[in-house]
Amino acid sequence: MHIDTMTPGTLAWQTQALCAQTGADFFFPEPGSSVREAKRICGMCEMRPACLDYALANDERFGVWGGLSEKERLHLRRTGD
Repeated sequence: MHIDTMTPGTLAWQTQALCAQTGADFFFPEPGSSVREAKRICGMCEMRPACLDYALANDERFGVWGGLSEKERLHLRRTGD
């Protein structure tokens, strides 16, 4: 999915996601900082699958998306697991 083809309804999951109520600091930590708290929040979020799908489809390279770090998403893309 390309950003230019997205409609407001396509991103409706973002307004329902727990991260929208938490703040970006947990999900975009300084390099070398822990992502444990972000992953904990993601683990409780019903929007996690949509978030991960979005991150993979849009090649998000920074932050925690769908409960996975940058390195974990890169590994997922490379292995197809």
